[in-house]
Amino acid sequence: MSVRRPVILWDMMETLVTEPYFNDLPSYFGMSVDELKSQMHPTSWIDFEEGRLTESEYYEQFFLDGRPIDVASLRNRLRQAYRWLDGMEQLVVDLKRAGYSMHALSNYSMWYELIEESLGMSRYVEWSFVSCLTGLRKPDPQTYLNAARTLGVAPGECLFVDDRPENIEAARALGMDAIIKTDAGQLRRELRHRGIHGVAGTGREDGS
Repeated sequence: MSVRRPVILWDMMETLVTEPYFNDLPSYFGMSVDELKSQMHPTSWIDFEEGRLTESEYYEQFFLDGRPIDVASLRNRLRQAYRWLDGMEQLVVDLKRAGYSMHALSNYSMWYELIEESLGMSRYVEWSFVSCLTGLRKPDPQTYLNAARTLGVAPGECLFVDDRPENIEAARALGMDAIIKTDAGQLRRELRHRGIHGVAGTGREDGS
């Protein structure tokens, strides 16, 4: 009897692609990351990430003091900032070619559309469970359960990949297999260990 292939659920930021918050966004505003954090509105990002603020409303509340920002310029900088992390595009290409179904399970805002514009992520990974669309954020258990339920599979039929331990632990507590990603070579080895096909890899990406 054949074993059903797992559905692969991907975190996005710092798992597949770069997170602009740590470098590009502070640089754009001419600040350090700590300076930027101290001047940003304390709750607007979470509201934006959970879909309670529209993108235009978020820009109005971006800074605590309400100063205006150049929206078109910022969006253009963000498009340029999103980049595949080393080895990860080839890995998802290999998994797609091997026939695996892959979906985003990611805490992120409507800026995911800018990632799509820049990288064409949906060629490989469907934007199914982004927090701004579902209103659910990891590590809330409902985030994982909603994904499995929507896909028509049990949590144990999913494989979740993330860079944050707390998100991995929450998935595992629900019976979902989960891998904490450090780099592409390590992730390929973890996938091979689980019998995932099409991820042999070579060279630097495979850790050699």
